[in-house]
Amino acid sequence: MKIEILGTGCPKCKKLEENARTAVKELVVEAEFAKVTEISKIMEFGVMMTPALAIDGKVVSAGRVLNPDDIKKLIAKEKP
Repeated sequence: MKIEILGTGCPKCKKLEENARTAVKELVVEAEFAKVTEISKIMEFGVMMTPALAIDGKVVSAGRVLNPDDIKKLIAKEKP
């Protein structure tokens, strides 16, 4: 599973990454994390508001900081 944090590195982006890492740890799943900070790359995802969260290339949230429980639900939906 690949989890991408889309954002310029603001405090909200960092909090979203922290929450995503917490969710992955609590679910005991393997995930690769990546930060997408270039505006052109973020726009390729179709994201207009950051921070955004993408799981396996699919944007599942944009414009807000999800808590670990919300992220766990999204991971469970995306998990094969």
